Amino acid sequence: MFTLVDMNSASTHAYDHARSTPPRALATEAVHAGRDDLARQGLHAPPIDLSTTYPSYDSRGEAARIDAFATDGAEPEGPPIYGRLGNPTVARFETALARLEGTESAVAFASGMAALSAVLLVRASLGLRHVVAVRPLYGCSDQLLTAGLLGSEVTWVDPAGVADALRPDTGLVLVESPANPTLAELDLRALAHACGSVPLLADNTFATPVLQRPVEQGARLVLHSATKYLGGHGDVMAGVVACDEEFAGRLRQVRFATGGILHPLAGYLLLRGLSTLPIRIRAASETAAELVRRLTADPRVARVHYPRIGGAMIAFEIHGDPHAVIADVRLITPAVSLGSVDTLIQHPASISHRIVPEPARHGAGVSDRLLRMSVGLEDIEDLWTDLNEALGRTPRGTKMPALSTRGV
Repeated sequence: MFTLVDMNSASTHAYDHARSTPPRALATEAVHAGRDDLARQGLHAPPIDLSTTYPSYDSRGEAARIDAFATDGAEPEGPPIYGRLGNPTVARFETALARLEGTESAVAFASGMAALSAVLLVRASLGLRHVVAVRPLYGCSDQLLTAGLLGSEVTWVDPAGVADALRPDTGLVLVESPANPTLAELDLRALAHACGSVPLLADNTFATPVLQRPVEQGARLVLHSATKYLGGHGDVMAGVVACDEEFAGRLRQVRFATGGILHPLAGYLLLRGLSTLPIRIRAASETAAELVRRLTADPRVARVHYPRIGGAMIAFEIHGDPHAVIADVRLITPAVSLGSVDTLIQHPASISHRIVPEPARHGAGVSDRLLRMSVGLEDIEDLWTDLNEALGRTPRGTKMPALSTRGV
């Protein structure tokens, strides 16, 4: 025997049930949110719906549901219509992430940059093209704003200058805390107050809801590169915005129009990744804290950056040549990105922030000797042996070659 499952109904019930469920601990939510309806259907693992289109003999009903979506972007009730409008598997992930971040809704995209682009397009559609932003941000976020690729105009400020930079056409204040790659932390509550009626978007990729929930400090939008910790295994690319339902509706309309949809398999992998998010973050953070202790005491290291809230990200500046460290690690993986179960290290000035103009990069604290490390789940002694040996080949006083002026 087998069970025939209405997967759209399943995801809708999961959403409704999750919204009515009493508050639960984050670790419990990570395991159960988006899955609350499965047992009633005789299922344990969430199903994957790979359909791009769905049959319907009721064209009048289809028309009414599409009209409703065009009005406010609400998820169509009833069975699915078309994959670009939404997907039941992806909806489960969105439900779960909203629960973890403490928001009404969440909208998933094909990448973090697609998610940020959708936010900018929503605000621009209202004639609010001006953005106030605080550096450092992820390098491609910086580039998207600086180049005005979506018709936006950006004013870069220090945190204390946010209120003075606001204009009648300001549609967004964008910050990242802890910031990429320096791990600088911002007072989100003070920033939200300075924003007034302008939405504060906080990129929470590094912290995840395990370490902080920006909406509790006044942010109205929370951005994640879900490629990182939410997926957690280096095998899925995605982005997501957690927000209220009204803004989510506008984001869904942009996603439908521009096609920046998340593949259902990616939605499944992200939902699976969320179930172990708290334990992964806490285990990696414990290892990271010990590495910070050892690096801080190491004479080969000039400065260590580590946020007060903790986490699995470390940034450190060395006296020697950072390129030599990248070349000499053996266990640690020299690669861009972060948040995987294995430890990654990269040189921001060469890769993740290479696209940011050098004066702006240096002004934001991203020095040419800075290394960024995403700590994984390996044994602390194995990681330290590898890092110690790589640092051993970069003696204090080593002159670092000048960086090429060409981008990568």
